[in-house]
Amino acid sequence: MTFDEAFRRLIGHEGEYSNDRRDPGNWTGGKVGVGTLKGTKFGIAANTYPNLDIKNLSLAQAKQIYKKDWWDKLGGHGLHSAITFQLWDFAINAGKSRAIMELQQVAGVVADGIIGSKTIEVVNSLDLNDVILSLTAERLKFYTSLSKWPTYGKGWTNRVADNLKYAVQDN
Repeated sequence: MTFDEAFRRLIGHEGEYSNDRRDPGNWTGGKVGVGTLKGTKFGIAANTYPNLDIKNLSLAQAKQIYKKDWWDKLGGHGLHSAITFQLWDFAINAGKSRAIMELQQVAGVVADGIIGSKTIEVVNSLDLNDVILSLTAERLKFYTSLSKWPTYGKGWTNRVADNLKYAVQDN
């Protein structure tokens, strides 16, 4: 899995500019009504990048951010690329630590939110499909636990469903 392919898939999930007041990610303070409502564009959100001009962000700038801050920093490059993509997409949508800890729980290793050699070794020893399906199940359980599920749950579920289709292609 190359970064370019992962990014192409991701942008299929992440839309143009949105400044939905109900979305905590659209606020620079990370909570509805806290900070400035700057919105989200290409999935780059004001809560994570409060000093960025979100509305005028270009696709090329978003791609650079995803490469530098997410793809390069995830630490999943020793894993099967099908897992790396699923983990990366989950991390972008729910946070790196959350996604990594869910993977670690699936693997039965200490859930510290950091992908180290032990996590990679154990995950790689497991059946690829079992890991992807279990990680996807944990992802859905996480989403359904969120107070914003009634508002955004359909979109999150569609995103996960599309990613399951990618998992079929990747394994």
